[in-house]
Amino acid sequence: MSLQKLSLNKVFGGEHVRYEHQSEVLSCTMQFAIYLPPQTKKGQSLPVVYWLSGLTCTDENFMQKAGALKAAAELGLVIVAPDTSPRGKGVPDDPEGAWDFGLGAGFYVNATQEPWAKHYRMYDYVVSELPALIEKNFLVTDKRSISGHSMGGHGALIAALREPERYQSVSAFSPICQPTQCPWGEKAFSNYLGSQREIWLDWDASVLIAKASAHVPMLVDQGSADHFLAEQLKPTALQDAASRAGYPLTLRMQPGYDHSYYFITSFIDEHLRFHAQALLKSR
Repeated sequence: MSLQKLSLNKVFGGEHVRYEHQSEVLSCTMQFAIYLPPQTKKGQSLPVVYWLSGLTCTDENFMQKAGALKAAAELGLVIVAPDTSPRGKGVPDDPEGAWDFGLGAGFYVNATQEPWAKHYRMYDYVVSELPALIEKNFLVTDKRSISGHSMGGHGALIAALREPERYQSVSAFSPICQPTQCPWGEKAFSNYLGSQREIWLDWDASVLIAKASAHVPMLVDQGSADHFLAEQLKPTALQDAASRAGYPLTLRMQPGYDHSYYFITSFIDEHLRFHAQALLKSR
């Protein structure tokens, strides 16, 4: 898989670079962004934090809005931000053009239903294909952590719970914790996965946490003023399931914070330090 460089910006002594490549898993062209801290210029291989963004986002939202790159440079963390869904000619979208399904809303699952199954395999892309591409082409180690926001928080949680051997730590901002029981998740899962709700459980963090084969350090931040909190996000379901399973979850309710990137930028440094502790300890 060859990489085509789209742009490069120097920032905090490192480089923020956007690339395009042909994805075999998604059968389309994909874009991602990578931040390479200044240590990589000195020949140092660094661990990677993968960031999964939320509904309607692309690779650009986090890199431009989160204010994460200074801490990444100081800590020696590579950050990789993929797009949130397949795109391009021939990739189906919501026929009504809704913002919460289709393009920009891949939900980080492997679709099994038509017309979505050919392209909408975002789980395999972010868990397997993209890390293999990064580790082949950049000066990085095989130590990984994963994080995300909202739909991307859901993606980060299920990746770490389904395949804990691949990650040293996981964190999330305002994640969709119980997608099988909320409108966003029910819409996406019924289309991508079909009508059999028992199949949906394989993609629900509040269910998976009880069946996890190993424990990965987990940090979740949720704003108390998030207007999606009660209907869509349901963090208490995750917390209750973690308590029953004895899973080491740190869930912090942050008073007065909402669902926006103002919330993310307020706590992103803490999340990166959380991941650095796990990643650098594991070297």
